[in-house]
Amino acid sequence: MEILGYFAAFIMGAVLGSLGGGGSILTVPILVYLMKVPPVVATGYSLLIVGAAAAYGALRYWRKGRLNVKPALTFAVPSVIAVYLTRAYLVPNMPDPLVSSPIVIAKGTFIMVLFAVLMVAAALMMLRNARSLTPPKELSYNMPLIIIEGAIVGMATGILGAGGGFLIIPALVLLMGMPMKDAVGASLLIIALKSLIGFMGDVQAGIHLELPMLAIFFGATFMGMFAATQLCDKFDGKKLQKAFAYFTLVIAAIILLKELF
Repeated sequence: MEILGYFAAFIMGAVLGSLGGGGSILTVPILVYLMKVPPVVATGYSLLIVGAAAAYGALRYWRKGRLNVKPALTFAVPSVIAVYLTRAYLVPNMPDPLVSSPIVIAKGTFIMVLFAVLMVAAALMMLRNARSLTPPKELSYNMPLIIIEGAIVGMATGILGAGGGFLIIPALVLLMGMPMKDAVGASLLIIALKSLIGFMGDVQAGIHLELPMLAIFFGATFMGMFAATQLCDKFDGKKLQKAFAYFTLVIAAIILLKELF
């Protein structure tokens, strides 16, 4: 199963590099179901893995002139604050099980089901707007909504260990008027900042790292990221958005079937 997990890590890196999100959607299920890592620990590992991979991808997009740093940082600030506070203080103090009566709901099960529900919501929003979005002439800023969205994504990232690209990209496109291709690079930068800073909250909480497994996982992820960023200019923005949405729905269905049946 570990070999399959490392191959899936390569695919995860390729997805993250081409879509600006989705990598974290794959990372947690890979760690939980293929590498047998407990869900809560997997969310912490995911922050480290996806954050580092996203930083590498963002650097490559910047070198290609496809990264608009200023709007990315505008979104990142409230998100970074929220994810750090969530990982350092909220997650370590969540009880397990979360509910013991009349039914037992384990913390791990709750995290995975909530993860899938958010994925479905984001995918439906992307599909609803895929046909109507056209590249704008200039960027626009709805600052109150950007701050609220950034904080919500940060908290979701903190609880789920997800980079949040499936939430960040719709916000960048719909709230900031960013073209899809530019949103991919900006999303990678935002994911890198909030994931790595969020992981510092895990370090503060005393997370244990399985270094040999993580090192191989990193290598496979970075190879997938490199392959995808080499081809980033050849992708069509609207097709990317639709593919991203359908991909998210498939992974969400798999998680729900695994956790509830």
